Amino acid sequence: MLAAVILSAGQSSRMGAHKALVDFRGKPFLAHILEATTTPSIGLVRVVLGAGDQEIRSAISLPDEIVILNPDWERGQLSSIQAAVRSLTEDPLTEDSIDGMLVWPVDHPLVSRAVVESLADAFYYLAQPIVVPTYCGRRGHPMIFASSLFPELLLAPEEQGARAVVWAHAADVAEVPTDEEGVVMNLNDPDTLRRARGDK
Repeated sequence: MLAAVILSAGQSSRMGAHKALVDFRGKPFLAHILEATTTPSIGLVRVVLGAGDQEIRSAISLPDEIVILNPDWERGQLSSIQAAVRSLTEDPLTEDSIDGMLVWPVDHPLVSRAVVESLADAFYYLAQPIVVPTYCGRRGHPMIFASSLFPELLLAPEEQGARAVVWAHAADVAEVPTDEEGVVMNLNDPDTLRRARGDK
């Protein structure tokens, strides 16, 4: 099965508020993503929290069992990916059942269930270790890493992050085209958010 891992541990300094809780069309970013992961292709969901974890848990009513706390969130996104890998591989209930991990930064909330399904279908049909969505030729998020790459993710250099693993397997990346611009829309600052909302 696939595990969806939502990365929401950063301080959101550019946004000025926790991105998980930023409203878009009546719902927080995190709520949009959680809804998109409620699909048969996703076997379990985990949310990696760090800065502001209590505020986010309270506002979204996250059950404890889906939360992974990253005490090293200041080290960047890779530390959250590594925290998720360790949690999944050290849990006897999941260590042998996870085929791959759908890594989803919380500042990409405008992605539908249909994209999630198409990524999952490509992962199992094409049997490539990395699957990424593309919009007009640009790679975006979320992306899938096969469990065979978990050891490499744990050893990835901090300054390059998960990109180092993608670069190391450049010939083994399956690209899944989509007409959803949300896969490349990184809503991480107020100006970008205003443009996405259509505010003048």
